[in-house]
Amino acid sequence: MLSMLILIIIASTLIGVGVLFIPVGGAPAALSTTAGIPTGAPMITIGMGVTGILVTSSVIGKSLPVVLLSGMSASMLMMAITMLFSNLVHVYGVGVNIASSTFEKDPITSFNQGEYVSPGTTGHGIPTVSFISGLIGSLLGGLGGSLLYSAIYEALIVNNSFVMQAGVISAILTLLVFFVIAVMSSYNIGGTIQGFYDKKFNMKIKSAFIASILTAILIAVIYTIIIGGLIYV
Repeated sequence: MLSMLILIIIASTLIGVGVLFIPVGGAPAALSTTAGIPTGAPMITIGMGVTGILVTSSVIGKSLPVVLLSGMSASMLMMAITMLFSNLVHVYGVGVNIASSTFEKDPITSFNQGEYVSPGTTGHGIPTVSFISGLIGSLLGGLGGSLLYSAIYEALIVNNSFVMQAGVISAILTLLVFFVIAVMSSYNIGGTIQGFYDKKFNMKIKSAFIASILTAILIAVIYTIIIGGLIYV
């Protein structure tokens, strides 16, 4: 049970830190008045979690690297498709350039940003550096989610009575962690963020890490009690 507790803490912390990398634009991004994914941190985090859990559950029982890679790949693919189609809608639907006034030049493409930002807005779409940041965030989130699912699943199947239900219980408990982390991260971000290149990232990363660790410890203790009770009582 100690190894499961430690794995849950590591996994939950990875999810919490990963959310901060995701460029979140919220409602303003949906109106093309700021850059980022046009939804809130809770929604995109839970979507990333559900995708990772579905794929992880389909390969559970295989070696741990395969399980982790599958969860990571699924979450990254979901995030990449979301950001790609968001940019397509902004460019070909709304008719604006992909740019953000948060930084002068995109460090990946070296493209100037300010001259492409519409007056009265702070950007639109998801610039390349923010796109890369979103992929990093989903990698961490997917890794944390698949690790969490695997840790709970392996603990449950110790008891033969839970072999059939282990997958469902693991999925529910993993998804609940994404819900908790999503809300916590949303309060920490406090609005919009453009990814790791945003000045706001450096201001928030310390509090995100501390909050994630504390939340992870609380979740790990609660889950250890619940799973320990299911297995041994």
